[in-house]
Amino acid sequence: MRIVLMAALVVLSGVGCAAPRTAEEGHWYSSSVEEQGDARVGEYVSGQWSFKTASYFIEGPEGFILIDTQLVPTALRKEIRFAENKTGKKVKLAIVLHPNPDRFNGTAWVKDLGAPVVTSEQVRALIPEVHERWWPVFFEKYAVALYPRTLTLPDSFGGGTTELSAGGVTVKAHVLGAGCSPAHVVIEWEGHLFTGDLVAKGSHSWFDNGNTEAWLARLDELSALKPKWVHPGHGRPGGPELIDQQREYLHAVIDAVAAEHPRGAYTQEAFSRITDAVGRRYPDRDLPHFLRLLLGAEWARQATAERVLTAIPANH
Repeated sequence: MRIVLMAALVVLSGVGCAAPRTAEEGHWYSSSVEEQGDARVGEYVSGQWSFKTASYFIEGPEGFILIDTQLVPTALRKEIRFAENKTGKKVKLAIVLHPNPDRFNGTAWVKDLGAPVVTSEQVRALIPEVHERWWPVFFEKYAVALYPRTLTLPDSFGGGTTELSAGGVTVKAHVLGAGCSPAHVVIEWEGHLFTGDLVAKGSHSWFDNGNTEAWLARLDELSALKPKWVHPGHGRPGGPELIDQQREYLHAVIDAVAAEHPRGAYTQEAFSRITDAVGRRYPDRDLPHFLRLLLGAEWARQATAERVLTAIPANH
C-alpha cells in the first residue's frame, strides 16, 4: 500500500509543474445553479494547476458563508473578492467539509479576516496528519501561491449533526462517517447539498484514506436527504443524478479491481489493466492522476478481505 501511495504522490506532485502566469487561474460562476434561478449560491473552480477544486458561498441578508477554503490562498482570495463584490457583504463563516488540503488550507486566511472556520470534531482530528503528509509534496510547487507550511486548524462545532448560522443564513451540517476520506461534513440548505469530494462531476475522485464500501453507504445517505441540487467537490453542480453517477463510478472501480482477483501486493501489469479498464469506461473524466490513490486503496481493501475469507475454516 505504501508503494501505491508514494507512486501517487509523485504523480500528483508532478501535475501541472509549470505555474500559470498568475498564481491561480480559475473560473467564476456567479450563480452555480442559474438554471434553477438561485443567485444566492456562487461557485469558484480553481485552475488546472490546483486540481480544479470547486468551493462555494451562500449569500444571506447580512453576509455569506463559505463552503471549503481552497487548496491555495491565492484562489481563496479571488473567491472572497468576487463574493464581496457580488453581494456587497463580508464572509461571516467558513465550513470545512473533510480533511483534504483543498478543503482546509485557507483556514488561516479566513480567520485573519475575522470570520470563524469550523468543521466537525472528527474531521478536525484528522487534519494534522493529512497536513503533515501533503505539505512536503506540495509546498515547493505552490510556494508562489503561499501553500501553508504551518497548519492552522479550524474550530470544532462538535461531533454530531447540527445547525450553523451566520450572515442571516442557517445551514444544517450533517456529520457523516468514512467515504473518500475517513470523516465528512455535508451541508444541506434549502434543497442544496454541498458534498465535497463525496461527489464529483466529470472528473475522477480524490481519495485519501477512505473506504469504498463506506463511501457507497454515504451516497445512500445523501440520496435519502432528497436534494434538489448537488454541489460537488469537483465539477459543476447538478441534480440528484450526480449521486447516482458517483455510485456507478465507484461500482465500476470496485469491479475493475475485482476482475484481477487481488491477493497480496499488486503487480504493475494488473494495475495497468485496471487503469485501462476504468479509463475505457470513463474516457472523458478529468484529473486522471486522482485515480491512482483510489485504485491502490481498493486493491488493498479487496486483498485484505480475501486474506480474511481464506483464513476462516471451511466448517466455521
